[in-house]
Order: sequence, then C-alpha cells, then structure tokens
Amino acid sequence: MSAPIPDVPPDEVWQALKSDPKAKLVDVRTTPEWNFVGVPDLTELGKAPIKIEWQVYPGMSVNEDFLHKLKLEEVEPGDKVYFLCRSGVRSLAAAKLAQENGYAEVFNIADGFEGPKDASGHRGTVAGWKQSGLPWTQG
Repeated sequence: MSAPIPDVPPDEVWQALKSDPKAKLVDVRTTPEWNFVGVPDLTELGKAPIKIEWQVYPGMSVNEDFLHKLKLEEVEPGDKVYFLCRSGVRSLAAAKLAQENGYAEVFNIADGFEGPKDASGHRGTVAGWKQSGLPWTQG
C-alpha cells in the first residue's frame, strides 16, 4: 500500500525549492489556467514551474501522457516533486500516480494555487499560493 501523500503549505514548498536544487514544482492545471489565472514565479530561485496538464483542456480527460511528460521534463524518481493545481485535488491525483510509478518523494501543495472559495465565492483570498504572498506571474 502506498504511503499517504503529504499536504505541504506553499511557504514550506518555497523553502524546499530554495534549499534543494533537485526539488521541482509541477503545475498540473490547464493551459487556460496558466495563461489567465497565473503561475508561480520561481525566477528568484533560478527555477521555473514544470507545466504538465493532468486533465487535457478542453475535454478534461486525464492526460494519458502525464508520466511520459514528467520524464521528458527531466523530473526524476529521486527528486522531491511538489504538485500544484487550483485547489489541491488534481495535484493529489497526479502525485498518487507518480508515487505508484516509482517517485518516492511526492507532495501535494496544500490549497493549490488559488485555494478554496471565500464567502463571496471567489478564490485566491483564503489560502493557496497566491494568498500566501509568494511570487507569481500572469500570462
């Protein structure tokens, strides 16, 4: 049986990416999300997020090439890999698949990029990467 995937708060992910040259952030959202919502900006760490859709837009079927694309992006089974989506659901699924296929140190970024909805139904104000005040950029 696989070990549970740890949820790691965004600020701890930032520190891990900063301190471990082999740590990687894999953003599993869709191309429209990257373009219109934004992506983590890892420039000051000398890194960039690795963007691989978990579900392929617009049909939203699970990306059958996900593991292959991880390998193409040089995400190695020995790396610490932090998975990110909007709110933490798709990233958890991606982390589980990676774990089942030999990636030993996989993590889910708690609350994702935008976090849960606030009382007004908006994301990005309660928790997640954006709300944590970490660097991000919008296409």
